[in-house]
Amino acid sequence: MEIGISAFAETTPDGTGTTISHAQRLREVVEEIELADQVGLDVYGLGEHHRPDYAASAPAVALAAAASRTSRIRLSSAVTVLSSDDPVRVFQQFATLDGLSDGRAEVLAGRGSFIESFPLFGYDLDDYEELFTEKLDLLLTIQRDPAHVTWPGGRHRAAVDGLGVYPLPVQQPLPVWIGVGGSPQSVVRAGTLGLPLAVAIIGGEPAQFRPLVDLYREAARRAGHDPATLPVATHSHGFVAETSQRAVDVHFEPYRHAMDVIGRERGWRPFSRTGYEAARSRRGALLVGSAQEVAEKVLLQREQLGIDRFMLHLSAGTIPHRDVMRAVELLGTEVAPIVRAEAGPTVPSHPVALPGVPAPPARP
Repeated sequence: MEIGISAFAETTPDGTGTTISHAQRLREVVEEIELADQVGLDVYGLGEHHRPDYAASAPAVALAAAASRTSRIRLSSAVTVLSSDDPVRVFQQFATLDGLSDGRAEVLAGRGSFIESFPLFGYDLDDYEELFTEKLDLLLTIQRDPAHVTWPGGRHRAAVDGLGVYPLPVQQPLPVWIGVGGSPQSVVRAGTLGLPLAVAIIGGEPAQFRPLVDLYREAARRAGHDPATLPVATHSHGFVAETSQRAVDVHFEPYRHAMDVIGRERGWRPFSRTGYEAARSRRGALLVGSAQEVAEKVLLQREQLGIDRFMLHLSAGTIPHRDVMRAVELLGTEVAPIVRAEAGPTVPSHPVALPGVPAPPARP
C-alpha cells in the first residue's frame, strides 16, 4: 500500500489576506517533496493549471528541481492535461525527469477539470474528448518504443514517421497512469488499455466509487489484462495535525475559500461548515484529523475500493507552509506506518455488465 501527496501549488490569499508569489510557492513545493522523501512517503504528484491562483503550469520542471534533493520518492504529475499538450513534449519532459531522478518519474494523464489551457494553446472545447483520445494514442505509441515512433497522425496532430523521441527514460516503459473523475467511459478506456488508474474522490462517499473501480477491472480483464497487475489509486482532499481540532482549525478557512472560488465559477452553493463536517465524517470523502483518524479513513478506502495507492491532497487553499510541512511529517511518520501495518490484501473485483457485452459468470 503506497501513501503519497498531491498538490496544485495554490497561491490563494492566506488568513491575513496576503498572497504569496508563484516563485515562493514553487520553492515551498520542492521543500515539501524533499521532506516527503525523508519521512518515507512513496509518491508526490503535482497538478498542472494555467490560472493565477496556481503556480505549477509546468509540473515536470518543479519535480525535476526536487529530483536532485530526493532519493526514493516517486515524482508524478497530477494531472498532465494531455488534451492541450503535445505528447512528444510530455514524454520528453518526463523522460528527462526520469533520468534526473534515476527512474522515479510517472505521467498521470487526464483531461483536467479546468479549461484554461484550451484557449491558451489554441484548442476548441468542442474537441475535448477527441483531443484526449488522439493524444493518448500517440503518447502510448511513444511509450512502447520511444526510439522508433511511427504514428499515422490524426485530426489534431501530424503523423510521426519512424522518428526517435529523446532522451530515453531509465524506466522501460515510462509509467503512464490515467486520472479520472466519475466517468464510466474513462475507466473503461483505462482498463481496456491496461493502464493504472487514479480516481479523484473529492465529494460524496468513497464507497460510491466501487462500481466504477469494478467496471475498470472488468474492462481490463475482458481486454486480456490481468487486473491484479494494474494498480488503482485514489486522491482525496485532507489535512493531518497533532489533534483533530488542530487539523480543522488550520484547514477549514483556506479550504472554504478555495471551494467558494471554484464554486462561484461553476454555480455551486457556498461551502458551509455543516457540509465540511459531513465530509469529515467516517464515510465522507474529506480526510481531516489526527494521524489515527486519517489512517482509519485511508484504510476504509482500501477496504471499500481495494486500492493500492492513496494520495492525500494536503493544500487545497493556501495553508501556512510550516503547517503543511508538519502535515507531511505526520503523514510519513504516523499515518503511513499505521496504514502499512494494517492494510490487508486488496478487495477482489466482481464481474459487472459492460454496454453491449454479456457479463461472464462470477468467479468463485
